[in-house]
Amino acid sequence: MFGTPRTFKKGFSLLELIIVVVIIGIIAAIAVPRMSRGSGGSASSALAGNLAVLRNAIDLFAVEHYGAYPTLANIEDQLLLYSDASSNTSATKTAVFIFGPYIRKIPPLPVGAKKGATGISDADAAGVGWIYDDAIGQIHCNTVATEVDETGTKYNDY
Repeated sequence: MFGTPRTFKKGFSLLELIIVVVIIGIIAAIAVPRMSRGSGGSASSALAGNLAVLRNAIDLFAVEHYGAYPTLANIEDQLLLYSDASSNTSATKTAVFIFGPYIRKIPPLPVGAKKGATGISDADAAGVGWIYDDAIGQIHCNTVATEVDETGTKYNDY
């Protein structure tokens, strides 16, 4: 009974190694697809964030200018520069030009065929990233209906 002491081999058995490899395979099967669609999700998040920034700036402009939205012809200046009560703009703050600036720069469009464009217009054109309706103060991305995010949502629906 108390004869020779047992000797143990150092190392892992084949069964233990197979179990570890199977567990790593399961984790990889779950993690890899999630990581591969991460860049698409970040573009959608960037679009939603950029639209929120622009919409908040337009709304704040309207509040400070008695309900008047930035004009299509001057929206970039009216959001980026100082303005007076009549929506005239100036690069410097004075006793008259007391409102704004509402944003530091126009964010680039992060998705679609016009990706990187920063222009604001009421219709599609070269360099136009944002479509703006100054009658109602509404802005949306300049994408076509066939451009969708990773969930199938049209970018125009943001």
